[in-house]
Amino acid sequence: MTRAERRQHPRKDSLNLLSYICLDENDHELTQGMGRTLNVSESGILLETYRQIDTKHVLLLDIGLADDLIDIKGKVIYSKSLEWSTFRYGIQFLDMDKNVLLTLKKFIKAFRKMKS
Repeated sequence: MTRAERRQHPRKDSLNLLSYICLDENDHELTQGMGRTLNVSESGILLETYRQIDTKHVLLLDIGLADDLIDIKGKVIYSKSLEWSTFRYGIQFLDMDKNVLLTLKKFIKAFRKMKS
């Protein structure tokens, strides 16, 4: 039996550096760190990092996409601990600005052209 796809938008494999800040429920900064995307879509990313993130916190992300830098808020909807103290998190974007969405769409479209 095949597993049904639940994602709203297809993800494209893409390695991009990012920095993040974890916020508590009162929007106070708790921690910050660096990571990289493993894939990107219009609604989220797969984040890989060497630091564990508490899944109840909101993240402020600064993601480098080609020549653009986007600032976006997200929440963890999936987490997995891997070997060598590596963690992967499925991040769903929140409160997305119209310009950020346009930049994401432009990046994904350009990335598709490069792959074909």
